[in-house]
Amino acid sequence: MPTVKNWQLGREMSYPYDARYPSRQFAFVFNINRCIACQSCTMACKSTWTFSKGQEHMWWANVETKPYGGYPKWWDVRILEQLEEANPGGQVWTSKAGAGRFGPYGRFDGQTIFEAASRTLSPDSARVLGYLPSDEEWNAPNIYEDNPVGKRGVRNRLDETGETLPVHNTWFFYLARICNHCSYPACLAACPRKAIYKRPEDGIVLLDQAECRGYRKCVEACPYKKSMYRGNTRTSEKCVACYPRVEGTDPETAGEPMETVCMAACIGQIRMQGLVKVAEDGTWAEDRQHPLYFLVHVAKVALPLYPQFGTQPNGYYIPPRWVPRPYLRQMFGPGVDAAIDNYASPSRELLAVLQLFRRSNRIIYRYAIEEGPKIFEGSLHGRNIEIFNDTVIAFGQDGRELFRTTVEEPVHVRSAAHANSI
Repeated sequence: MPTVKNWQLGREMSYPYDARYPSRQFAFVFNINRCIACQSCTMACKSTWTFSKGQEHMWWANVETKPYGGYPKWWDVRILEQLEEANPGGQVWTSKAGAGRFGPYGRFDGQTIFEAASRTLSPDSARVLGYLPSDEEWNAPNIYEDNPVGKRGVRNRLDETGETLPVHNTWFFYLARICNHCSYPACLAACPRKAIYKRPEDGIVLLDQAECRGYRKCVEACPYKKSMYRGNTRTSEKCVACYPRVEGTDPETAGEPMETVCMAACIGQIRMQGLVKVAEDGTWAEDRQHPLYFLVHVAKVALPLYPQFGTQPNGYYIPPRWVPRPYLRQMFGPGVDAAIDNYASPSRELLAVLQLFRRSNRIIYRYAIEEGPKIFEGSLHGRNIEIFNDTVIAFGQDGRELFRTTVEEPVHVRSAAHANSI
């Protein structure tokens, strides 16, 4: 099996195909701290792409309540258990998060879903460790919504001590998910028909239904369970990253590359999507003023979801501040502690970049900051802090300004004559 560089793991790994990389990669950052589980993203995707017969169970975009929720049920628990069975006691990161750009999360010396497959699966055509969810596991996309974790070892009882940061004793959080359009897709690796491919211009992973024969190998292989089988057509389907919008062919933006419908519908302002430059070795090429590059590689507040699976997902998450750290390290790797510290006490630049989230439905290619006056000085978490009302400016693909916004949000006071009007 060929080897490829996986910078999220800090090492090379086995993968069924030689590495091929797009010129740019579709990627996104979700800020979990802001998600309110309104399901606007879920319903935007459902009403756009999966409203037809045979798609009733398909939720390409969904929001699940962790730790108990999941769609399909137990998707992450089951694959983590399979990996542990394949490599007992060895699924660990052997070094801590470092300062380097190419191994920022340390080194994972456990088994990925590709490497573990050779130990556990037969026949030889089974290239990826995975499983097929049962019909019952696809039945309830909102199961266990808002169900919190209580006192450890005590059932049906919440903790009695109240909740304070940095960690709550009674907790849950919302995890918004779409296809990660991975650099090393498990669905692509597993398909015997080679019906799945990454687009060279933007890295979006698509499924050619004319070539698909419904073997469901992609459903079995995807550890995030974002490839789904449609029984009445006997083919699989998946998130297409709203590629007409990303291409700029949606008439709404007159040729400007545009965010997906799930991104544009987000009222919690948790999402930012973009296209990042990719270097020859598959890492993100240095692009200091790109907001996604800044969040992932400079501020280091955004982390990949289950990087230990080995797919090098291009979806990143700012972890929730109130959740016990061991749970988050299992989900996002050893960069969690630094990410939460950096987010809880943001730098001046990070505070400005966070204002870019959901200010426009256009894709941002570059940002600039104009410094403003100091508006606050005090202490937070034992540190002295200063907040400046800087202006952050977003630029599009052609270098033209898309919008500008300030750190301090403007206050609008309705006049007394219309105080109670809508």
